[in-house]
Order: sequence, then structure tokens, then C-alpha cells
Amino acid sequence: MAFKMSVQGFKGKIGEVTIGTGYKAITLGGQNAVAFFEAEGEGANLPKVGLEILDIYPEEWIPSLQEIYKDVAQDPAQWAKFVEEKFNPDFICLRFMGADPNGLNKPVEECAQIAKAVAEAISLPLVIAGTNNHEKDAKLFEKVAAAVDGHNCLFLAATEDNYKAVGAAAGLAYQHKVGAESSVDINLAKQLNVLLGQLGVKNEDVVMNIGCAAAGYGFEYLVSTMDRIRLAALGQNDKTLQMPVITPVAFETWGVKESIAELEDAPEWGAREDRGIAMEVSTAASIITVGSDAVILRHPKSLETLRTFIGALV
Repeated sequence: MAFKMSVQGFKGKIGEVTIGTGYKAITLGGQNAVAFFEAEGEGANLPKVGLEILDIYPEEWIPSLQEIYKDVAQDPAQWAKFVEEKFNPDFICLRFMGADPNGLNKPVEECAQIAKAVAEAISLPLVIAGTNNHEKDAKLFEKVAAAVDGHNCLFLAATEDNYKAVGAAAGLAYQHKVGAESSVDINLAKQLNVLLGQLGVKNEDVVMNIGCAAAGYGFEYLVSTMDRIRLAALGQNDKTLQMPVITPVAFETWGVKESIAELEDAPEWGAREDRGIAMEVSTAASIITVGSDAVILRHPKSLETLRTFIGALV
């Protein structure tokens, strides 16, 4: 007897969000089935993979990455242009580490000029990540959103603490896209989406960042949260959860012990660069498989591997 697959259709659909302008703009979401299972629906847009750059020289990055960017890392605009021309990711993420109040605490006006220069130097979509200090990010994003007006950037991220300021500046005043960041909890993710909606930010201008964890560091909880969010969005047609998801993988994986331990401290683990890439790839591949629509990476080799992985699944 011939095998007949049981097909479960979904009545819900993930909304589409476009980032960037022109022919290199990217669209996230659009699927009405679980990831890479088109027997039950349409996969729509493939997951997108971006590379991270900083507003300051990456002194804490591994030496091999510093070597790749040694001629451009002092100037974020040149760095972004170099990444576009040499590696051509789907998007670039400019992360404002230098604006951190616990670090260099760069003034927001200076950061706005950096963001403007980066946006004008590239044709790729630009994702702008803050300091993870919610008070500083609210002020930072207000200035940066104005400086990159017209470039349709994604801002990471609005949180429960600063969503009014970030949503009003990025999502309403300058028509950018707003990242909604929650802490690996379906109820918190839904609540923030509702709050942004009440503020006036449209669903098609919101991309969720439901949190991230490196593989082996509570990652299974992240996966289960992603599953619950997607099944509620698709199976229950919950419109408050029908936004695409972006996962900043690089922000987590390069800070765990497997990535930072020196070779002389753990010779049995192998080269530090290889370990860092392995952590980044395994985390990114896993979260894409369960439904993330975009991931942010750091190493160009990780980018190359993820592109091959995504191509093999379609």
C-alpha cells in the first residue's frame, strides 16, 4: 500500500516585512506552514543571513576576524562597504557597542552620523542594533532614526521599558521597521506586540526578536518558545504573533566559553576560531530550522555555511 502523507493545513499566515530599499531590499515572513515543510503550505521567503559590524574597532573579536577587517574596521562606513563587496550578505547589522554607557558612551549625535554614513555607503538593507541599555537606546534610536530617514532600516530593539520612545521614533516618525525584543517567553512577546500596536505601529512594521541563546545554553527553551509562537500564529491564527522573527545569533555565541577559551587552556577543543564558527553555525542552523526568518552572524565562514545549509533545505 502506497504511503500517503497526512497533511495538516494552517489557517494563519506570517506577515511580510520588507527591510531596505531598491533591488537589494529583503522581505521576511510570508509563510503559512512550519519551516521547510511546504507539504502543508507555502514557505514564501527564504531565511535571510546578515553580518555584524561595529561602530568601534572590534578589539574583543578573535584575531583572525580582526585580520580580515584590519584595513577598514576603524571606519564603520568603509567596513560596511567592504562587507557588502566581499561577502554580500543579505543585510548588514550595525551594532553600537561604542555608545554603551558602561563603555565609551559615545554621544548619540556622533552615532547618528556614523549610521548615516554607513547607510549611504551600502545598498544592502541595514539593521541597527543598540547597546542593550534601554534608556540609552531610546535616545540613541531617536537620533539615528532621523539620520537614516528614507533607508527603511530595522531597529533592534524596542523593549517593554522603551517601546514608546523607540516605536514612536523608528516606527511612526520615520517609517522604519521596529524590532520587538522579549525574553524567550510567548506571553511577553505577544504583550509587546500588542503594546506597539496600541502605540500605532503597524504589524507589517514589526519584526520579533524573541531572544537568543547559544546551543547548549538553554537553547532548547528558545526552540520550544519559537515552536509555541509559530503554532499559535499559524494554527490559532493569532495575529498578535504573526510577525517574522530575527535572531541575533552572533551576540550570544561568541561570548560562551567554547568560543572564548584560548587554545592553551583547552587544547583538546581545537582552534578557537573553529570552535566559534561551530557554535555560531550550529545555533543559527537550528533556530532557522524551527522558524527564524533571519539571523545575524559574525564570521564570514558562518555566512557561507548557512547559505549552503539553507540552499540544501529547499
